[in-house]
Amino acid sequence: MAAAVAATIAGMTNLATPYRTHTCGALRGIDAGAEVRLAGWVHRRRDHGQLIFLDLRDRHGITQVVVDATESPDAHAAATRCRNEFVVTVAGLVERRRPGGENAKLPTGEIEVRARELTVLSEAKTPPFYINEPDLPVDESVRLQYRYLDIRREPMLRRLLLRSRLVEEIRLAHHANGFVEIETPILIKSTPEGARDFIVPSRMQPGTVYALPQSPQQLKQLLMVAGVDRYFQIARCFRDEDLRGDRQPEFTQLDLEMSFVTEETVTAFVEAMAISVSRAVTPERPLQQVPFPRFTYDEALERFGSDKPDLRFGMQLADLGPLLTDAVGEPASGFRVFDETLAAGGRVKGIAVPGLAEASRARVDELTESARRYGARGLVTLAVTASEVHGPSLKFLGAERAEALARRCGAEVGDLVLIVADRPSVVTDVLGRLRVDLGAKLGLADPAVLAYCWVDRFPMYEWDAERNGWHATHNPFSGVVPEDEALLVTASGDPERPSPDDPAGSARAMQYDLALNGWELGGGSVRIHQRALLERSFALQGHTRASMRQKFGGMLDAFEYGAPPHGGIAIGIDRWAALLADQATIREVMAFPKTSSGSDLMLDAPSAPDPGQYAELGLRYVGFPDPA
Repeated sequence: MAAAVAATIAGMTNLATPYRTHTCGALRGIDAGAEVRLAGWVHRRRDHGQLIFLDLRDRHGITQVVVDATESPDAHAAATRCRNEFVVTVAGLVERRRPGGENAKLPTGEIEVRARELTVLSEAKTPPFYINEPDLPVDESVRLQYRYLDIRREPMLRRLLLRSRLVEEIRLAHHANGFVEIETPILIKSTPEGARDFIVPSRMQPGTVYALPQSPQQLKQLLMVAGVDRYFQIARCFRDEDLRGDRQPEFTQLDLEMSFVTEETVTAFVEAMAISVSRAVTPERPLQQVPFPRFTYDEALERFGSDKPDLRFGMQLADLGPLLTDAVGEPASGFRVFDETLAAGGRVKGIAVPGLAEASRARVDELTESARRYGARGLVTLAVTASEVHGPSLKFLGAERAEALARRCGAEVGDLVLIVADRPSVVTDVLGRLRVDLGAKLGLADPAVLAYCWVDRFPMYEWDAERNGWHATHNPFSGVVPEDEALLVTASGDPERPSPDDPAGSARAMQYDLALNGWELGGGSVRIHQRALLERSFALQGHTRASMRQKFGGMLDAFEYGAPPHGGIAIGIDRWAALLADQATIREVMAFPKTSSGSDLMLDAPSAPDPGQYAELGLRYVGFPDPA
């Protein structure tokens, strides 16, 4: 035992067990002549009468096993029974394959094992899909129902191994930089984090509930008050929200917090960590730019129409307003749609789409319908050809102005310019979505490239018209840019009488997001660490003294005992793994994900509880009122 532990520590992990001396991916030509034992699943079986060939598979690889009836009749009889996915153990001699019979596609392709003994450990029914045909399309619902079989397939297994390596490298980077890994509770008190909580009724304290954490936000800040200095964990988190490709009800995040830091301290460490992890896990994928580009929130929206821009392609948004006004700034394009929009305080912006100048009318109509679906009133197009710029609006704009608009968008011959005129937020959102859609459909982004970037200086608060108040754009603990601290007030002077015109609406947070290839990878901030300022921010978010005590009492009390300046970030492990594995959904890098409706098809969850469970908790299900 001591020798095995020493070998593991030295990096020479011994995977031998009573059922195997080697894994199915370990043997090479230098092992010829060795007596070995393997164990695994029958990947393929080829029966040539006297000779039966079995491809034996485990997660480490595949080894060809040859069973000769004249050499080992008992083993041959057992092999005759075998079918795909039977679990067997084989003992025999390693031999080099005959010249010309090598399999260059397999690391073990130089050798085969001549079986002298074969034992069936477990039989298998015919699977609902082929395990040994990884490229064969299988309906996702079937894959999720039989996920334990799907994981046997090479693509799914490869992605889980990549995820494991990702977490390993994350841990190594943090331990090398003085971080302490600490687990925080799963049963906690509900706090506002932007989504609904999953709640857990308490049997021991009837009528009360725990919440499953949306993040360990308060706990990691309390660890800074406790003097831990640098904390991290691979944290399980839960959010009861509608699902999509990058969301699941339960997810995993890298959660970290650091004391005595500025924004630059945190982002510098995270960037260095992300670079080292990316290069270790996917060395074949180039980083587009190091150091990572940095944009303010306003700049990202202005240029890309998104606060998580995909930098792998251009098609940046261009402000066309200056070309549509006269010397004193009055609208003067001659095109009513543009002039009325600018006169009302709106924006006119455009993007140049490569290669679509010759798009059919049906394709242009499709783009226009997409723009309307995203919230625009319509879409103006200009096609740039070798001889002219043309489009339906040309008769109003004139050729010279149309050419200037196309140049402003960076259009070249063969490009199609898309222009939206509307309220500023609509223009930004619509063109940003069209940019992403077209970038994907036209294959403009190099799938091999990893394009990280930072986005910072987010608005501190957003106005909630339904609630008639402010709420934090990220989490309620984010710090304010020091020069904006004076803005954390209402116009009325009374925090209980907020309005959209409050100075607080102009305050910027010390918030920073890390984006990768058009996905938000993580978000963090330097926190408020002074009780008085935190209470002031809570008041702007609509909390009374009583609700502050009820929701945040533990943290407010802790800040009375000396809280260091601190900040951190949370990065989605599922998203990071999906992006590194070049997948469009995080389900493809999760062992046992839920469907888009939140169901577990494999274990048939959620399900109705046993009546006794309700009774034990003092609960009963009353259902929802009939909407009719």
